[in-house]
Amino acid sequence: MTDPHRRNHVDIADPPTRWPAGLDGLRLVRVPLAPEIQLHLATDPIVLWARMESEAGQALAAPFWASAWLGGQALARYILDHPGVVAGRRVLDVAAGSGLVGIAASMAGAAAVTANDIDPNAIAAIEVNAAANAVEVAVSCETMLDEDVNVDVVLAGDVLYSESMAETVMPFLERASARGVQVLVGDPGRAHMPLGRLEIVATYRAAHAAALTDAQVERVHVLRLP
Repeated sequence: MTDPHRRNHVDIADPPTRWPAGLDGLRLVRVPLAPEIQLHLATDPIVLWARMESEAGQALAAPFWASAWLGGQALARYILDHPGVVAGRRVLDVAAGSGLVGIAASMAGAAAVTANDIDPNAIAAIEVNAAANAVEVAVSCETMLDEDVNVDVVLAGDVLYSESMAETVMPFLERASARGVQVLVGDPGRAHMPLGRLEIVATYRAAHAAALTDAQVERVHVLRLP
């Protein structure tokens, strides 16, 4: 069984806080659905992505960590409003992106929080975002979806955005739930969300909170595996 709280250091030569705050950079902003939290986010993620690839001289993963996606915002709001879900417990934030959900869990009193993402740039972003909110979040860049992780709570925001991702992530979440781990998912109801296997526990209005790709979304949900 993998212990996700083992810290995995990633060496990023140009961390997000050094990037300019124009259209091709980041700025520190409060999260619409969870204004208690501030993150380094892109004004225009596409322009930022182009700049990163130009500097790297190669294709890079899309900077999902540079946006506050709706599912993560809903999970963060739910955790901050219901701290008992994570208080005193070991928490894993899967496909953590900016680290928003893990930061919320730490603020709500989790005993230990690990934010996992396979993009090294996301790891760098999570570290500076955790520092900006004065919380401790361990990071892991390992692929965990084939493992049985040693935690009490798994949080998964915006992991069901494609059919292939849903097919990869859902077995991991279901295995965790079958072992007694509490599993919460944040999603605005994308086409690949398996509603028959999830139970909605909270719904939030998404007006003025959505990233560009979710601009037409009106509501976002927090769901659990029964």
